Amino acid sequence: MQIAQQQTNQHAEQNVQQYLTFMIGDEEYAISLLKVREIIEYGTVTRVPKTPEWIRGVINLRGSVVPVIDLAVKFRQSPTVAGKLTCIVITEVQTGEEAAVMGIVADSVRQVIDLRPQEIEEPPTFGTRVKVDYLLGMARSGKKFCLLLDTEQVLSTDELLELPEFVEQAAGDSEAELELPAAPIPGDVSEISDASDVEATSPR
Repeated sequence: MQIAQQQTNQHAEQNVQQYLTFMIGDEEYAISLLKVREIIEYGTVTRVPKTPEWIRGVINLRGSVVPVIDLAVKFRQSPTVAGKLTCIVITEVQTGEEAAVMGIVADSVRQVIDLRPQEIEEPPTFGTRVKVDYLLGMARSGKKFCLLLDTEQVLSTDELLELPEFVEQAAGDSEAELELPAAPIPGDVSEISDASDVEATSPR
């Protein structure tokens, strides 16, 4: 009986998934930690003409042009106003058959949480600004819930599939305007336990 219980516990631990939580406005969101490459301080973002309003612009991340997404606008809120804790979460998502690197503007990063499948509840069908298609579910975070985002759904849209053309233009026309962010955060992102552990790198 004890052996069976140990096997059950081990199986449960294997199913644990980690999520990075961050704030957008007064709502807490989370994305799979496997999708997170690094976190950088919010710096100069170059606006690219003819792109949707929720595409904040592009940054030059160590020689690569990376689009920056303002999810607040995509979720029909006011545009994010940069402050002391504002940062960009660099993520990797699938767009079509290829992987793409993109940045998400966050008002602040909170923590890394461990979630088991049974701790994830069905996404709400009302009371949230986010389309249900964008959500994997929701989980308790203190006295409130955080919404688990499906990055492939949130960041893979028809408008986004057209973005490489604009990014290529930005790389050629606006390269001199783009500031280069510093090296990645020392250590692994998975070591973050709360907001105090986040040391976002600052653009030079």
